[in-house]
Amino acid sequence: MTIGDAVAKRILALCKARNLTVNKLATISGITQSTLNNIVSKRNHSTTVSTLQKICDGLGITIFDFFNDPLFENLEPEVK
Repeated sequence: MTIGDAVAKRILALCKARNLTVNKLATISGITQSTLNNIVSKRNHSTTVSTLQKICDGLGITIFDFFNDPLFENLEPEVK
């Protein structure tokens, strides 16, 4: 699994757990709906740390909480 796949799956899982739509998360995170839709649909392959921080702020979690998930274990190397 790539980091982009893991980030997309994690966002969708957190939205589901909080009964949030992706569009609602975008609104409360202060990012555009198109940006978040591109992340979760894996069209954006280079999400910035700043954008992830905004998403975490909208979810009420820390960056550590976001990445503290088995999804981020055994990721494919980005440099081959």
